[in-house]
Amino acid sequence: MTPSKRLEELKLTLPAVAAPVGSYVPAIHCGSLVMTSGQLPMRNGQLVYAGKVPGDVSLEDAADGARIAILNALAAAAQAVGGVDAIKRVVRVGVFVNSGPGFTDQAKVANGASDLLVQIFGDAGRHVRAAVGMAELPLNAAVELELMVEVGGV
Repeated sequence: MTPSKRLEELKLTLPAVAAPVGSYVPAIHCGSLVMTSGQLPMRNGQLVYAGKVPGDVSLEDAADGARIAILNALAAAAQAVGGVDAIKRVVRVGVFVNSGPGFTDQAKVANGASDLLVQIFGDAGRHVRAAVGMAELPLNAAVELELMVEVGGV
C-alpha cells in the first residue's frame, strides 16, 4: 500500500508547507536523499505545544507534538519530490525536546513521530534516530524535529 493510501486510512492529511521565517528552505533534495529543516508542532500557522516537557507540556502532549511535527516534515519532503509516494524509506529522524531539569524521557517523546512513520511506511518507516534534550527551542516549542528520507527514481 502506498504512503498516501495509508495516510488516507489513518484519516491524516499532509499540511501545507510553512513558508520559511529565516534564511533557509523547508527541504533540500540531494541525490537520492531529502533532508528537511527543523519542523515544529504547528497546525494552521499556530504553535500547538509550547513550553518545557514535562513541566508545561505533558509527555503525552509532547509525543503528540512530535506527531504533528513529523507530518509537517513529511509535507516539506513530499513537496521537494512531487509527493509522499516518491518517498522510498525513512532514513533518520532527529528530535529535539524542550526539556525541563532532570527530564530524561526524550525517546518517549520521539516515539510519537517514529511510531507514526512506521504506520505510514511500514518497515520502510523504521529509521535511525537521535532524541536529545535542549535548553530552549524556537518559539518556545515543546519539540522540534528534522527528517531525512530516501526517494526513488533519482
